[in-house]
Amino acid sequence: MADNVVLQVRPARSDDVPSLCAFLNEIIQMGGTTAHEVPFTDESFAAHFLSCPGFISCYVADDADGRPCAFQALERWDALPESWADIGTFARPHGKVRGAGTALFAATKAHAFEARLEAINATIRADNAGGLAYYAKMGFVDYKIEKTVPLKDGRPVDRISKRYLLGVR
Repeated sequence: MADNVVLQVRPARSDDVPSLCAFLNEIIQMGGTTAHEVPFTDESFAAHFLSCPGFISCYVADDADGRPCAFQALERWDALPESWADIGTFARPHGKVRGAGTALFAATKAHAFEARLEAINATIRADNAGGLAYYAKMGFVDYKIEKTVPLKDGRPVDRISKRYLLGVR
């Protein structure tokens, strides 16, 4: 892990899409850490992370060279209570920046609080030790396990849902 410092956390822009999409697709190709199993095109990435009907926010962390090194998206979807949102966090696989995830969550949490959300949901594959540890470190607590969800290749993997209560309302 690189020791350079995150200079900036900011809302994602359309010109970030090619680099964010590229490192998310690399994560998907590596396997084992995301529920996403099908690579994105730039267009499908933008539609999913920047303009989906449930879009709330998408923040980017830039490294010391001003390049995106991680992003975090927040969206509403029908399977969650109305006052909840789902979070996804992704860091480029090579040249990770220490503290990027913590900085992203500070921005996302503040935005979620301003949006008067009650809770943030993170659903993580049980075989994603890094993701489980990250969300636990941010203060998320387990509340549900969905057993043996089949992956695209048919292999069953549990999904662990964690929540972060915002204390709004």
